[in-house]
Amino acid sequence: MLADKTLFLRRLIRNPKQVSAIAPSSRYLGRAMARGLGPQTGRVVEFGPGTGSLTRAILAAGVAPSQLTLFELDPTFSASLTAAFPGLRVLNQPADRAHEHVAPGVGAVVSGLPLLSMPAPVSRAIVASAFRILAPGAPYIQFTYGPKPSVPPAVIEEFGLAVEQTAFVWANLPPARVHSFTRK
Repeated sequence: MLADKTLFLRRLIRNPKQVSAIAPSSRYLGRAMARGLGPQTGRVVEFGPGTGSLTRAILAAGVAPSQLTLFELDPTFSASLTAAFPGLRVLNQPADRAHEHVAPGVGAVVSGLPLLSMPAPVSRAIVASAFRILAPGAPYIQFTYGPKPSVPPAVIEEFGLAVEQTAFVWANLPPARVHSFTRK
């Protein structure tokens, strides 16, 4: 865990806009994000795993390593994830291109990406890519530090999404809300 925090701080100093957080996600946030996932979920895709905090929780929930694909844009984080999680598919690719690398029918997309700090067309493209690979009824799970969902209302309307706040995690720096988005 100390190595994760050190790596996180190094990457934050080098590229604060891309990392866009003040600390790695807590294990409590990880558990909240992975709630409901398990062997029955099938394939899971994670966007922006960083140091792997959410990845650990997804695996602990029972998702098999062979069923988990990670999209991490930072090459240093990607290399660290590849070393830390043998058997996982780690792609050093942007999340908005997930549909080019993953076949449709995914059981869940779990996102640690800072959608609110991204330009609107980029965050929209990420959500669009997620829903191109998700199976019907499967969730896009996203956390935010703010009071509202990080997917803008216009995007929610455009894609016909239902949104539900599934958790509020005080034990995270800063505290975070977890939202689940599904097609209506």
